Amino acid sequence: MSGLRLRLASIGALLFVFGFVAVSNFIPEETRKESGLLPDEGVRLGLDLQGGIHWVLGAQLEVAVEHELDFLRGFFESQIEDDEISGAEVRVDAEELRLILSTRNPADADRLRTMADDTGALRLIADEAGELTYALADVRVAEVRRQGMQQILEVYRRRIDDPVRGIPDSVIAPQGEDRVLVQIPGGQIDRTRARKLLAVTGLLEFKIVQDAASSEDLLRARYPDGLPENTEVAYERDGDSERVLNAYLVPSNAAITGEYLTDARVGFDRQQRPLVNFTWNRQGAELFSELTESNLRERLAIILDGNVYSAPQINDRIAARGQISGRFTSQEAADLAIVLRAGSLSVPTVIEEERTVGPALGADSIRRGIRASVVGLVLVVLFSVGYYRLSGLYASVALFANLVLILGVMSMATATLTLPGIAGLVLTVGMAVDANVIIFERIREELRSGKLPRAAVTTGFNKSLWTVLDANITTLITAIVLFEYGTGPIKGFAVTLSIGIITSVFAALVITRLMFAVYPGNRTVQTLSI
Repeated sequence: MSGLRLRLASIGALLFVFGFVAVSNFIPEETRKESGLLPDEGVRLGLDLQGGIHWVLGAQLEVAVEHELDFLRGFFESQIEDDEISGAEVRVDAEELRLILSTRNPADADRLRTMADDTGALRLIADEAGELTYALADVRVAEVRRQGMQQILEVYRRRIDDPVRGIPDSVIAPQGEDRVLVQIPGGQIDRTRARKLLAVTGLLEFKIVQDAASSEDLLRARYPDGLPENTEVAYERDGDSERVLNAYLVPSNAAITGEYLTDARVGFDRQQRPLVNFTWNRQGAELFSELTESNLRERLAIILDGNVYSAPQINDRIAARGQISGRFTSQEAADLAIVLRAGSLSVPTVIEEERTVGPALGADSIRRGIRASVVGLVLVVLFSVGYYRLSGLYASVALFANLVLILGVMSMATATLTLPGIAGLVLTVGMAVDANVIIFERIREELRSGKLPRAAVTTGFNKSLWTVLDANITTLITAIVLFEYGTGPIKGFAVTLSIGIITSVFAALVITRLMFAVYPGNRTVQTLSI
């Protein structure tokens, strides 16, 4: 008897803890955070339940094809120089790569054809006297487009799901071959800030300033014959008005780019003005050290997407760490750090669809979902009690305990509840009773064979164990696959279903059996209410 009391106390304590956590979801967030006992966070609501921002972005993957052709042009130029092929020139025109040989030497032309064939990425379009025209092979184009989409998804996931200042429960997923779905639930981020995070390319460049003026006209006036070769003008703008504050003459090619960054964090200077601290990897530290050491007392322009954030003077050699300061707020500094950590976006995207899901629609979905869950629960309880009598009441108690466990586990794991997740909750209610039905029918068979209730209950649970586990494990595998390969709402359904399967098996095999241990237990009874 003491063993039964211990089991009852253990199950009671478990249900109390999970029930306490589950009930805290219905208490306002401000009250939870002020309380020292209640958890600060509970079950999160997805976009379809609390509203939010929905975007569909179109990826301009033709740019990725152009980048691939530019890469191949550099490859050919390097090979031509190494092989000392005179009179050879490489051009990229639209989506074509042209190898032009002014000498029209047949041997040199054969060497160029061999180079092109060795790449395995080109197909010959035209072979005229002194000129070979190639385009990317169809297989290579498909591969470049696929890699471009993967890079877009990875960069956006790092920006939106940033571990430091990321947005929980956001969705970044492919939609078709050249579109990206982005969903941000609730009011977790301002629309303008979100658009900037998506739109910014994130190309960070460091260039030595060769000249500077307060405007482009003043700067260009110093060079009446045109700007020096391989230089360009970069602008420092006012963040709010986009007014040009300074114009800088810088080299066309960056001395070092942000691809060598390993981390970027928000910091503050002595006047408590926000700045961004960044860290290079080993190769980047070596390059940056050489750059700063060879350009002491010069100004270094820090350029992001063509805009100069600051141009400080180099007073000493800088190696592994540096700072970016400028005219930005703490929030802008935080977003800049996110972009730098995520990396640059080599393929541009455009917003093709944008809409806001209002919280009113989500509240209506919650009401309807709760109503469906309650109706389903009442019908299942009525069926269980009406068909299995006292045993059905045991199953109903286990079902309520199962719901408490589901909400408690989801709260502790800060899982996301979506509208399909509510459907998974309703499905779990039916599946929980299904396990009890298997057990009860097995007990009935044992009673019909002449066994006493106590022996029938023990045998029924033992012989039903593997059947119940088999049915639920196969469903759990399906839920895991849905979670792994699904997106957004599908993952919400998979999460709720997975948790529900585990808790329903526990409720059927442990809690229901515990109630049978209470009554009839060790009592000698001739009949069982089943």
